[in-house]
Amino acid sequence: MHKNTGWLDLWPGFHVTDSRITHDSAWLRLEPLTKLPLRCGQCLGLVESVHERVTRNVRELSLAGRTLTLQVQLLRVDCPRCGHCLQHVRWLDRFARMTRAMAQTVAQCCKRLPIKHVAQMFCLHWSTVQQLDKRSLAGLMSQLPQPQPTHLVMDEFALHKGHRYASVILDADTRRVLYIAKDRSREAIRPFFESLGEAGCRRIQAVAMDMNTAFDLEVRHWCPRARIVYDLFHVIAKYGREVISRVRVDTANALRNDKPARRVVKQAHWLLLRNADNLKDSEQVTLQEVLEANEALMTVYVLKQSLKSLWTAHDPWQWRRRWKQWLAHCAQSGIECLQLFANRLRKYWPGILARVRWPMHTGQLEGINNRIKVIKRMAYGYRDVEYFFLKIKAAFPGNA
Repeated sequence: MHKNTGWLDLWPGFHVTDSRITHDSAWLRLEPLTKLPLRCGQCLGLVESVHERVTRNVRELSLAGRTLTLQVQLLRVDCPRCGHCLQHVRWLDRFARMTRAMAQTVAQCCKRLPIKHVAQMFCLHWSTVQQLDKRSLAGLMSQLPQPQPTHLVMDEFALHKGHRYASVILDADTRRVLYIAKDRSREAIRPFFESLGEAGCRRIQAVAMDMNTAFDLEVRHWCPRARIVYDLFHVIAKYGREVISRVRVDTANALRNDKPARRVVKQAHWLLLRNADNLKDSEQVTLQEVLEANEALMTVYVLKQSLKSLWTAHDPWQWRRRWKQWLAHCAQSGIECLQLFANRLRKYWPGILARVRWPMHTGQLEGINNRIKVIKRMAYGYRDVEYFFLKIKAAFPGNA
């Protein structure tokens, strides 16, 4: 038992009247100072009369490696405006069972460590740590200025296994994540445009996305003045899946009786899909040998490079010449899957042409998606999706 505790003046408005300290824990009793004015915990107005005294056990930051518990005597004041309310304590929130300093420290640790580790560090239940972090994140997001986006980037990322996705919308100018929703349907992103309002939707000039029909239709409905810009990466990836891979499989099947040649074609899968600049010298030699030995593969590979050139056109006329030339080559190739892909791509030509005027892409979101994977992997997944989305928004608050 320690009576001389006057030096523990760490909680304004209170003084330590008793303490007990062991090898792994500490306990302090705090009582209010009677000479200080009292304020109502709801309206913060000055009060004079005290209705009753109550006691609350509160967790505080560890003291010299010991778990610290405060037994705080609080006054229930008689406020003429609010009735019977607990007094205002600036270092303790209403109804809280831990001090503000400890709650803020726990939330800060959650920025770098998984919840499970933070809970073990402070001897708290993981749900308590989650609620503290969630409340802190919500407070940070409420302090951000109201967004005024003019250019948007839309994409999706894997939420769970089993082809379950979430949609994410980014301000292309400030790199701030504006909205996240489960699923990748029109209904999932509709609340975002509803929150923008009519004036906000008119302000949107361009939206970069992949060839997601749901995103396309919803943007056209709410922002008829905005231009849709289709991303090069997604178009080329779709070309690789539907054209190059199909031709490679057909070529390998045709070489069924020539096993060495068939093996070479089957092993050239990633060589055909990767950028030529990213290949090693030995890989480029192998790729060249495969292309020279297979005319169909050579055709679709060369036309892939021609398709990429549409995103580097300097003006609409140059783009028009390249587009017509590419379509003509596809028609003359005699490759059915290539012709089918070209016919499907025809209706998307305005979004590809828009790249000349609006040099936007979803590459910004691809980098953010990698960070999202890290956030998800740190916690081994999230049970609370709303909390997960708050973590993402807080990680990308924008740079303006």
